[in-house]
Amino acid sequence: MTAVQLGDGLTVSPLGFGGMALTPVYGGIDPEEGLQTLRHAVDAGITFIDTADVYGAGSNEELVGRLLKGRRDEIQVATKFGIEGNPADGYTGVRGDAPYIRQAAEASLRRLDTDVIDLYYMHRRDLRVPIVETVEAMAELVREGKVRHLGLSEVTAEELRQANAVHPIAAVQSEWSIWSRDVELNVVPAAKELGVGFVPYSPLGRGFLTGTINSSDLGENDFRHKIPRFGNEALDANQAVVAAVREVASGLDATPAQVALAWLFAQGQRLGISVVPIPGTRKTHRIDENLGALSLQLGTAQLEVLDQAAAAVVGSRSADPNWVSQGREATT
Repeated sequence: MTAVQLGDGLTVSPLGFGGMALTPVYGGIDPEEGLQTLRHAVDAGITFIDTADVYGAGSNEELVGRLLKGRRDEIQVATKFGIEGNPADGYTGVRGDAPYIRQAAEASLRRLDTDVIDLYYMHRRDLRVPIVETVEAMAELVREGKVRHLGLSEVTAEELRQANAVHPIAAVQSEWSIWSRDVELNVVPAAKELGVGFVPYSPLGRGFLTGTINSSDLGENDFRHKIPRFGNEALDANQAVVAAVREVASGLDATPAQVALAWLFAQGQRLGISVVPIPGTRKTHRIDENLGALSLQLGTAQLEVLDQAAAAVVGSRSADPNWVSQGREATT
């Protein structure tokens, strides 16, 4: 696989792996099964592994730490700080103050059992703290050799510019997919302007774009129940997006997941920005399937079908009502 450079020199595989899937957020998970999935991803050529301190209340970082043993030089590990609570039970707050950042970084380093984090993200913006102060605290970790590169998650274009003026930002991580395109309005152009890479999370629409999800498939404790577009009526309306993805996939002898990822690669080319999606999965065969997207080319007519379907999506992509009420989904 041809490596991709994010921002100020972070070189990663063109497809990453999102670790949140290997936590109880979508139902119970066997850690040994999760470790097997991670090892298969690296064996298959995926070297960019994304986690966060909030995933499984730290257990996901510990799982990635087990993966790193004996393979540290093969892997670029990204983790995040800033969200208190956990996705499965609900977030309880956001922090971006300097003492908290140092405490969080030291805890992540311990759980990952490594001396340095390749990419350290601010997971969400703490509106009580100027973003320049948050990024300056993150930059101090770079100067100390505990972090190599800095990232931001779910920020606005102006926040990205302010942050990058303090220290180079390697990547922005935000939800971006065929059915989540608000980032294209402002933050993607800002990232291009500044030479910042983009790491789309949930590039398969939290599984929806694969064509395998309907409301009856979600377990009682499934995190997706909290997301408005996964409500029964919205989910039914959004089946039109899945139908468009299936139509394109059928014509290419590909799977819907491959088409959804290929769309993101094509969108990165169209918009002139480095894009490294991080789909997560619990099944090793899905990793191989996702990698097939790297060789899939979408034509103009196929992109037009997908673009038209995206315009009809119903419901917010965020489970956080405060984040939505602040207008951040519209301003990113």
